[in-house]
Amino acid sequence: MASTSSPSYGSQNAAFWRTIFVLHCISTLVFTTISTPPEDPVKCVSGNTNCTVTNSYGVFPDRSTCRAANVAYPTTEAELISVVAAATKAGRKMRVTTRYSHSITKLVCTDGTDGLLISTKFLNHTVRADAKAMTLTAESGVTLRQLIAEAAKVGMALPYAPYWWGLTVGGMMGTGAHGSSLWGKGSAVHDYVTEIRMVSPGSVNDGFAKVRVLGETTTPNEFNAAKVSLGVLGVISQVTLKLQPMFKRSLRYVMKNDSDFGDQAVTFGKKHEFADFIWLPSQGKVVYRMDDRVAVNTSGNGLLDFMPFRSQLSAALAIIRSSEETQERFRDANGKCAGATLISSTLFATSYGLTNNGMIFTGYPVIGSQNRMMSSGSCLDSLHDGLITACPWDSRIKSEFFHQTTFSIPLTQVKSFINDIKSLVKIESKSLCILELYDGILMRYVTSSPAYLGKETEALDFDLTYYRAKNPLAPRLYEDFIEEIEQIALFKYNALPHWGKNRNLAFDGVNKKYKNVPAFLKVKESYDPMGLFSSEWTDQILGIKGNVTIIKDGCALEGLCICSEDAHCAPTKGYLCRPGKVYTEARVCTRVDDISVIQSLSY
Repeated sequence: MASTSSPSYGSQNAAFWRTIFVLHCISTLVFTTISTPPEDPVKCVSGNTNCTVTNSYGVFPDRSTCRAANVAYPTTEAELISVVAAATKAGRKMRVTTRYSHSITKLVCTDGTDGLLISTKFLNHTVRADAKAMTLTAESGVTLRQLIAEAAKVGMALPYAPYWWGLTVGGMMGTGAHGSSLWGKGSAVHDYVTEIRMVSPGSVNDGFAKVRVLGETTTPNEFNAAKVSLGVLGVISQVTLKLQPMFKRSLRYVMKNDSDFGDQAVTFGKKHEFADFIWLPSQGKVVYRMDDRVAVNTSGNGLLDFMPFRSQLSAALAIIRSSEETQERFRDANGKCAGATLISSTLFATSYGLTNNGMIFTGYPVIGSQNRMMSSGSCLDSLHDGLITACPWDSRIKSEFFHQTTFSIPLTQVKSFINDIKSLVKIESKSLCILELYDGILMRYVTSSPAYLGKETEALDFDLTYYRAKNPLAPRLYEDFIEEIEQIALFKYNALPHWGKNRNLAFDGVNKKYKNVPAFLKVKESYDPMGLFSSEWTDQILGIKGNVTIIKDGCALEGLCICSEDAHCAPTKGYLCRPGKVYTEARVCTRVDDISVIQSLSY
């Protein structure tokens, strides 16, 4: 259990956080359209050769460096076909990367150093919009922001989507990205796709590349495999989406205590089409998103410009990160909780960036068109300013550096899971302030999908973001509580991990959780029998070869393994492998205060 600060020191912490957060909020409000956009995730030593690729956070879960001999930037489908054909003929490994590379996991990595990266950065055009058929066809490098805007130009709307608009069409298809809804076909973008054009390796007779046109009725098995493909079937060239006539949404945020949250979480999604939650478990509070569709002629011109997705002063980000590091060093639970309370209350008071007219917030409900309310990410929409400001997680500066653990719990088991988390909070009320410093637990509704690697049932997706140390061998304050929540979800409730997020351990045996993995692998074998678009990572998570677990000293600190011995934690710093507090089957890195136990491990 963590030592806590004295009351006077806690008061000083609260004053410090108030000062820093005022600066942070001012910079967020002032610099909403002035920022340095993220750099390209691919860097090459010479031209487009001798390259490395990373994600938008600058580091993968295992901190490895992913290399490739070359990167190609096709601008048309014809060029894409030529690139795939040449690599197939040479028997080269290939992986696809996107403009911003937002997947935390190693989905962009190819094996060894001789592979080829295919970037969809310049496959970023809208092919056609058909208002009569209510469809829009876009190349796979089109961002969600572009897609939303192009649809709106012809009076159409994508009904559901992720909240961050820096994702690409192909990226969303690759990982099963989603928004929040139990209505219609659910919140996953791929379930509103009607046709996919994909370029895969081909035979000699095909010219070493084959363009496949997949549809729900024409090629149902292949279509359901391609809807969430992890990039192992080939390169998506174009996607056609079924859209809806433009509509408006009426949104209000309401904060309540979490006493009946287990019951509410199961039923709330049936009452509000775009419902979600931000849970603050250490504070015992929940923010309910009451968000519903209204007629397009309803008065209102609201806009969502989510505050954590706005550009922010690099200097403020550095101070906040330094304060986190100091709190970790001194195990300052009170300081973290003071900061968490201030952040959550300020975000709620400022309506998370909602405005009634694009400029100011005057009160609820906020009513606006779907294209203005569904997604945001204004830190991308900016000019270069020499990194005076940046997206909050930009790895080129001292900024946010975090783990993300994201999984879907079947709706029938959500109440029990929430109660398990509450039981942990009862043991130590300050333990989950570490999540609230990163806006709390975001919870979004998802439904079952016909996609072979899509969600299997109605569920709630829990998104946990929390501090990550720059030193991989440094233990974290209350890390045992987060590890136990992670293991409760994955093993007690058989939760499905998000393909594009999570630490390695979340994918251990994940292939066994999907009933349609064998059907997916049949399509994969047909499309790419040589495995040119596969990698060590995709082989591991699909159960083909190897395992995602990496066993070494300190491996449990970063989620590379579940500890089975003390050496997997940080024994010299007092963190030992122990059973969970609520879920005793869990094995977590717990701080042990008994100095005699720690000293005995040093000899």
